[in-house]
Amino acid sequence: MNLEKILAVSGKPGLYELKVQTRTGFVAESLTDGKKITVSLKSNVSLLSEISIYTHGGEKPLTEVMKLIATKENKGQAISHKEDNATLAAYFKEILPDYDEERVYPSDIKKVLNWYNTLQAKGLVTDLAPAAAEAKEETPVVEEKAKKAPAKKAPAKKAATKKEE
Repeated sequence: MNLEKILAVSGKPGLYELKVQTRTGFVAESLTDGKKITVSLKSNVSLLSEISIYTHGGEKPLTEVMKLIATKENKGQAISHKEDNATLAAYFKEILPDYDEERVYPSDIKKVLNWYNTLQAKGLVTDLAPAAAEAKEETPVVEEKAKKAPAKKAPAKKAATKKEE
């Protein structure tokens, strides 16, 4: 699942796809209704590819959690994020048995399930290969030549000043 260009914008509902970067921010398109919005650099924006879920053994990237949900649901819709907290916690425990219950709140589980269902409705769950792994496999290794250090400039000469007597 390629989450490299999928964004969550603070204060805006749903998910957005990064379209164009501008000088003052960027343009993103809503995955739910297709409307384009401009987002300034001051906005709090999260790339889904950079989000992780706390587990007892460390952190698990959201991409892997989404893969686990897709496997459990056979790439279909997950349960609704509007279920009660106990149902959501039990479902998430099936998906990710070692998630940290003290640091992962019910609101976090709701977001993950809502995001998964949004991506699934758009057909973005079908390509479950992580972009980083694909890039590593397809990109040939190229050795870079050592760059020469720039020559040091001579210190600027100070202008001679006359002493006033």
